[in-house]
Amino acid sequence: RHSGKLSVFELFVRVTTSLLFSSLSFSPSHVTFVSELSSKPAEKLSKYGWYGNVRLQRFHVPEETAIARWLFSVTKGHNFNCGQHNVTIHIRWGAPPVINPTGSLFPNSTLWAPSLSLVLPVTSHSSTTFNLSNPAPGDWYIAAHLPEDDGLGCKPQSVGLKADDINKLCGNSSYTNSTSDGNSSLGTDIVAFNESASLLTPLLASACVWSIPVLYEEVDVLSLRFTPVNGPNVSVTHTHPTLLTYPLHTLATGGTLNLQLTLNTTNVTLGNSSSVVACLSQWAPVLKLNHSQPCQTGLFGGYGVQVNASAPKALLRLPFPQSTTWYLTLQLTCNSSDCVNTSVVNVVPEVFVSACVEDCGTYGECRLLRSYSYLYSACVCKAGWSGWGCTDPSTAQSYSRQLIATLLLTVSNLFFLPALVVAIKRLYFTEASVYLFTMFFSTFYHACDQPGIAVLCIMDYDTLQYCDFLGSICSIWVTILCMARIRHVFKYTLFMLGALLIAMSMQLDRKGLWNLLGPILCAVLIMITTWVYRGVNRRHCYPPSWRRWAFYLIPGAVCALIGVCLYIFAETEDNYYYIHSLWHVLVASCVVFLLPPKEKGREKLGWSRGWKWSWSWRPRVCGYTLCESGKDELYTVT
Repeated sequence: RHSGKLSVFELFVRVTTSLLFSSLSFSPSHVTFVSELSSKPAEKLSKYGWYGNVRLQRFHVPEETAIARWLFSVTKGHNFNCGQHNVTIHIRWGAPPVINPTGSLFPNSTLWAPSLSLVLPVTSHSSTTFNLSNPAPGDWYIAAHLPEDDGLGCKPQSVGLKADDINKLCGNSSYTNSTSDGNSSLGTDIVAFNESASLLTPLLASACVWSIPVLYEEVDVLSLRFTPVNGPNVSVTHTHPTLLTYPLHTLATGGTLNLQLTLNTTNVTLGNSSSVVACLSQWAPVLKLNHSQPCQTGLFGGYGVQVNASAPKALLRLPFPQSTTWYLTLQLTCNSSDCVNTSVVNVVPEVFVSACVEDCGTYGECRLLRSYSYLYSACVCKAGWSGWGCTDPSTAQSYSRQLIATLLLTVSNLFFLPALVVAIKRLYFTEASVYLFTMFFSTFYHACDQPGIAVLCIMDYDTLQYCDFLGSICSIWVTILCMARIRHVFKYTLFMLGALLIAMSMQLDRKGLWNLLGPILCAVLIMITTWVYRGVNRRHCYPPSWRRWAFYLIPGAVCALIGVCLYIFAETEDNYYYIHSLWHVLVASCVVFLLPPKEKGREKLGWSRGWKWSWSWRPRVCGYTLCESGKDELYTVT
């Protein structure tokens, strides 16, 4: 009982990194190369539906590393018979890779750059290596996943990324054929920047820049806010740029870097040709902001925005920003006449790190993910919406579809009412209370579980889900035990013991398949054992009536079998609303057929024969109870 199923593939990814870096020996004229091996345990892969399906691993590359080598090896298990499938691997420095395998839309004002990607086919045995000379020191991130529509129903045994011999580190670089030229140049750009970074220092020292100190505040996990020391307003002029520096540490790279620039036009009026140009860059600031190349240097490019009188606000979002120092350069651009009238303007630069883009909007939920000690966030979308921020409506569900889905899943629980009436009429009050519990929490759980805006939550979602799962399994448990017709002492003991064990299993793995099949098989085993025992003792089939078999047991068993098969084998994310509603109807209907008739030894209100109801009242005076003598008084008659 869950909204949607995700096909999980038994593919395991293990990443091993071999590093070769230089170290000075005792002799100043010699350089000694030492090697280092880093490995992570295998992780299970699944198809890509959202970023939570990606398996992310982080490796630290020390300074002065000569070669970083990754060996990716794919091994197919013996039970894999589903054709060829591909594993996609993304590599990026400084932050997790931003990927878009489905080609969905990104939110407005959200910019991202593709990372280096490799595609590995899942064959009997295939491997590929990736060598990177003079890699940038710091953290490197590797993300692996399966395609969205690849491998449905297939269960390959393992995909391992194994380490090769350390002595082969000096060999030539090898790339997969799927690596594009644009992606492979990413590593070259990083190396070139490392070689040229020292050349930028004299230029920055001699440049005329108005630098504004910035404070930062860690509000929460993946929540960081930067504030200028002198207040939110920053003065910007046309004579020289204004520079603000934002150091971004590793723990903040799993969120989204936001820049919101607001022009303060309270006391100053800009001309039509005047605007404030801003450039957000990493590694080093862009010191020349002109119209031809407003946010570009010979080595790298930044992210440019501008505000003016007609558009006083500008927004920029960067998912998974790299761990480095970010620079915001501001400068007023105007013609000669406008610059004379307005020499200085005030802008409000708001720079902050948030977990997700606008908290994933109305049709999404921001999830906090973890890869070992590294935390990052992503949006999981609902109601057919997609995209990085759940803003792509290409496959979105309409409001009428959402409403129909909610009504189907909630109204179908009313089929428990006939089962409830039959249980009360046959004096099975304990079973009836379990059915009432299940009907109530299943109705409101599905009303709260629905995506979109057709949602009603009367309490915490996790509580509703737990009670729904618990009531569903307990309903099946008590119904089958009631069919066994065992003694009341044993029956209610098994009721309680089974409920406790089911509650424990729900806490361990709420959506596990054996949480449903385990109680069913145990209860059926108890019922069959009891029926066989009675049939052997009576030398007659039990239950003895053929009408009971033809009109109740067989139809009820068929309903239950169809419901379980639909739940396990036929239910998918697309047909969930219909199949799961049918599951509600079939399970509730089978209770009406399978619940045994009233026991002959039971009277109304559930009291067994032989019980006596006695009631007496004794008055209390000042806290004392007046006693009665049980003896009869004797009178003498003369």
